[in-house]
Amino acid sequence: MVDKPFFVSQPIKPIEPRKPRTTTIPSTVDKDLFKEVLQKEIVGTEDLKFSRHAQERIENRQIKLEQKHLLRLKEAVEKAQTKGARESLILLDDLAFVVSIKNKTVITAVDGESRRGNVFTNIDSAIIN
Repeated sequence: MVDKPFFVSQPIKPIEPRKPRTTTIPSTVDKDLFKEVLQKEIVGTEDLKFSRHAQERIENRQIKLEQKHLLRLKEAVEKAQTKGARESLILLDDLAFVVSIKNKTVITAVDGESRRGNVFTNIDSAIIN
C-alpha cells in the first residue's frame, strides 16, 4: 500500500520588490593608494625577470646585456606569447636565452662559445631575433 502525500496549506504571500544593492567602499580604504598598488602590479607583470640561475650564468660567462638586448628579448617574449609558446629558446646575436613565457622569466643564458655543441631541452619554440 502506498501512503498519500501529506500537504500543509499555507497562504500565498505577494512578492515584494527587491531593493537594489549598493556597493560602497569603506571609508578606511584609500582609493588612490589602491589604484597606485594596482598600477604597480600591472606594470610589474610586463617586466622580464631573470632567475637566480640565469643571473649566475650571465655573471660567470661575463655576458654584457645592454638595453637594446633587453628590448629585443622582451619583444621576442611577447611574440612567443601571442603564438602560445610556453618555454622558448630565444637567439639574439651570439646569445641564447631559455625563457619561461608564461612567467616572463629568463631561465638560463648562454654566450656564443658555450652555445656550440649544447643541447637545449624542454622548449617548445625557438625565436631568432
